[in-house]
Amino acid sequence: MPKTVKSPHLKRPPLTREIVLAAINRIGGAASKQDLARALDVVGDERKTLRAILKELEAEGALGRTGKRAFASATSLPDSGVMDVVDRDADGELLGRMRGKDGLFGPTVRLAPGTARGGKPGEVAVGVGDRVLVRVVREDDGPVARVTKKLGQSAHHILGVFRAADDPRARGAGRVEPADRKVRHDLMIFPEHVFGAKDGDLVLCELHTGGRAHGPKRGVVKEIVGRIDDPRAASILAIHAHGIPMGFSEEEEAQARAAKKPTLQGRTDLRHLPLITIDPEDARDHDDAVFAQPDDDPKNPGGWRVWVAIADVAAYVTPNSALDRGALKRGNSTYFPDRVAPMLPETLSADLCSLREGEDRACLAVEAVFDKTGAKKSHRFVRGLMKSAAKLSYAQAQAAFDGTPDAKAAPLVDTILKPVWDAYQCMKLGREKRSPLEIQSSEHRIIFGENGKITGVRKRETLEANKLIEEMMVMANVCAAETIEAKRTPLLYRIHDKPSDTKIAALSDFLSTVNLSWAHGQVVMPARFNRLLQLSASTEHAAIVNEVVLRTQAQAVYSPDNIGHFGLNLSRYAHFTSPIRRYADVIVHRGLVRALGLSKDGSKDGLTQDEETRLTEIAEHITMCERRSMAAEREATERYIAAFLADRVGATFEGRISGVTRFGLFVKLVETNADGLVPISSLDERYFHDEGAHALVGERSGRQFRLGQKVEVRLEDAVPVSGGLLFAMLSDPEPATPGAKRRPPPGRASFSKPSFSGPAKRSGPPGKKPPGKKKKR
Repeated sequence: MPKTVKSPHLKRPPLTREIVLAAINRIGGAASKQDLARALDVVGDERKTLRAILKELEAEGALGRTGKRAFASATSLPDSGVMDVVDRDADGELLGRMRGKDGLFGPTVRLAPGTARGGKPGEVAVGVGDRVLVRVVREDDGPVARVTKKLGQSAHHILGVFRAADDPRARGAGRVEPADRKVRHDLMIFPEHVFGAKDGDLVLCELHTGGRAHGPKRGVVKEIVGRIDDPRAASILAIHAHGIPMGFSEEEEAQARAAKKPTLQGRTDLRHLPLITIDPEDARDHDDAVFAQPDDDPKNPGGWRVWVAIADVAAYVTPNSALDRGALKRGNSTYFPDRVAPMLPETLSADLCSLREGEDRACLAVEAVFDKTGAKKSHRFVRGLMKSAAKLSYAQAQAAFDGTPDAKAAPLVDTILKPVWDAYQCMKLGREKRSPLEIQSSEHRIIFGENGKITGVRKRETLEANKLIEEMMVMANVCAAETIEAKRTPLLYRIHDKPSDTKIAALSDFLSTVNLSWAHGQVVMPARFNRLLQLSASTEHAAIVNEVVLRTQAQAVYSPDNIGHFGLNLSRYAHFTSPIRRYADVIVHRGLVRALGLSKDGSKDGLTQDEETRLTEIAEHITMCERRSMAAEREATERYIAAFLADRVGATFEGRISGVTRFGLFVKLVETNADGLVPISSLDERYFHDEGAHALVGERSGRQFRLGQKVEVRLEDAVPVSGGLLFAMLSDPEPATPGAKRRPPPGRASFSKPSFSGPAKRSGPPGKKPPGKKKKR
């Protein structure tokens, strides 16, 4: 929670969340930090408080971004303004979002009936892609936008697959099937707007600004980006949909080619240390290496010395160079199932910066000393030259720890692997005292054949070897933050706020439905969540409690203002250990170089004054880049799995309900970890959405489908271009809970069961559906 700073102005009380939200609502649209500072007369230390409050409100969803620097309420709307028509709901009603100078903001809202093309004579006829002036009216079932004037078309781009018309009389015309599941209708492409697209081409379209007011939406092909039959089509679509930068400028490539192998000059020689890398089997770069040995200090019996060496990327990527500007633009590497979009050119990321076995490499290394209880006694950083003694996978290391090393690991057991393992056992004692958040999660890996086709989906095992490396990396990150902070050098923290009061209240309401409780008034700590997970572990509710606890947490972000890391239960934390793939770590490396005076030969590879003044801007940008990459990676994976399952339509699968919404259930398959939709309209009776219980409840029977419930479903449709999966529910709902509600409260939506004649052409997105005619909850 942001610290409240007493206002130097008598006309306003100290800044609070409520005051900031009220100011945004008064402004009536998107507002930058500067706008709010002026509106609230914020000066001095209150600026930090304002930044912290904005970050907290954004993390919990109360505010949304309309660009890099502007915020808007995620729930309220101005009385009037410019709106872009973005979609139609399942009933055909138009949906729109308000537009500010930096982008769209606020909730998605329904346009008043009659404004769609084909409405009554005399009414303003608009469609998806139009930009309109609206007046917002608050009705009983939620806000409605009434169009007062059509302003033209928004610059709305759609990515999809071009399908040529079968009829030769169409003279080359066709349609585009959108890759975005939120766009529910195909675009018609007239011959004069095809621009060379062939059947199966992946294309970027722009909505056509001319033509008739009625009928299907028309588009203009602007770019051909690939082929749907390319095995890499899923990642191609994700790259273009999210604007992931690909490739490097000639200047970047030239700088990378000019980079020289490191020498010992200005460095500490660490080549006598048998440091090893332990990474996933399919790792594309190697940032970190580890080694441990018993502490020979008689004053520290049973203690350990642990070394973590990290690739010295800052030596090659210097401030404001072409490589630096490109790395900042990308923010991080993006990892797709079939490829990587690297932050740095391959000459650096896979060679000179990568800690390759048997080769001299520049590094920033930390040596930390632990006592026998796992408490860190001291640490020191050096800028060194190392040589990796071996490259092992997690599976190889784990087999060696378990006593069955392969031929490569066997010679390393006594001298390297056993000491590293024993040091980790000691460090675990400290971790257990710290009690970080212990939420279970699962990941799956897509397996490709030689022709690039998917041959399977395999669950990634989390081995103790994974946890060993994770714990040593956390330790190194803490050491970096402590050192830079102690030297009073600006620092880019990795912060994670505690859950908001709103989310804690929602968690408490949910727990009451599964015979668990959350004691209010006590300090919210990770250990309390861990205790809750332990209490539920042996019950039928273990999966749902784990899922709800995960959703209760805030998102971690980068910031120059420290509030600690709630999930790790650390008072200070920074990202230091992955500079090949994260720009945040490069900034932290530069901070260490500046703080400890480690620049060699007068080179300017430490944190600059310009970077110091722009730390907030850099933090916001790379946080955005991280979110962008996560979304692109997720969507590519969904498309690959949909392609893999397309030949199995009609098959049955075991799954677990992973999401409950007013329009249906999302089910995560055990076999592939893929999510798909069971529409509420396909269920056996009228259901209403009980948000607090995370359930759909039968209006008559009281029976319910709950978050986390094990179910069996039939695959009805799989759409590779969008990644959409549509399921039919085969399992029965759970029996009614004694005393549970049987009917929705006044104003809450309930849904009748229509006849279900088969799968819809496209499934909905795995997220919250915008409000239609029913009241938004």
